[in-house]
Amino acid sequence: MRIGFGKGLAALVLAGLVASLGTAQAQQAPIMIKGEPYVYDKDNAQDVMRICAGCHGELGNGGGGGAYPRLGGLNADYLAEQMRKFKSRERENIPMIPFAVDRELSERDVLDVTRFLSEVKLETKPPANMPADGYARLQIMKKVLQIPREPGDVEAGKAFYAADCGPCHGNKGQGRLKKPSIAPQHIGYLKTQVDSFLSGKRQHDDIEIMKAKTPEDWKNLWAFLSSLQD
Repeated sequence: MRIGFGKGLAALVLAGLVASLGTAQAQQAPIMIKGEPYVYDKDNAQDVMRICAGCHGELGNGGGGGAYPRLGGLNADYLAEQMRKFKSRERENIPMIPFAVDRELSERDVLDVTRFLSEVKLETKPPANMPADGYARLQIMKKVLQIPREPGDVEAGKAFYAADCGPCHGNKGQGRLKKPSIAPQHIGYLKTQVDSFLSGKRQHDDIEIMKAKTPEDWKNLWAFLSSLQD
């Protein structure tokens, strides 16, 4: 009996190891483009980024009063998914059409530029000891994204966020898997996206929760999100 049990246990352990190995190999399977394994090309990413920089900034800081979102530091899979939606018109955005569709942005371009953006590290505050040299200061500030504070009840916004936003977007707005980071993010852009969800222009999994919120609730949420970099 003992020998049989030992063999059975060994078989179970071996089966578990084989299954784990198979899962790991599947997860590491290379991305294929036109029959060839995809290899990240940083030079191509920077070439594509020169086009994106006109609106989103050299490092994806965004701006334009919130018209253009911060992209730097966002999850690569999320960014790539959104680019594909722009290309297919599943997500409509007039300013993006000439770049995502007419330019016929390839899948390789999408993967390269989204990886480049995902590796950008943006700070929310400049260093305490800034150099005296003007050019050096300019280069440092390119990597700083400061979001102006919004009026509202920060504590009420925090409660709203913790209950209805945090489970997907992270406890501090940092994002999770394919759910985007929303802090730091330009509040004007977030307001526009909420309006798009509420109007049905964009789809959201929890739209009924969003519809139940009042203008005051949203105001408080913006106050909270804009306070996270303090």
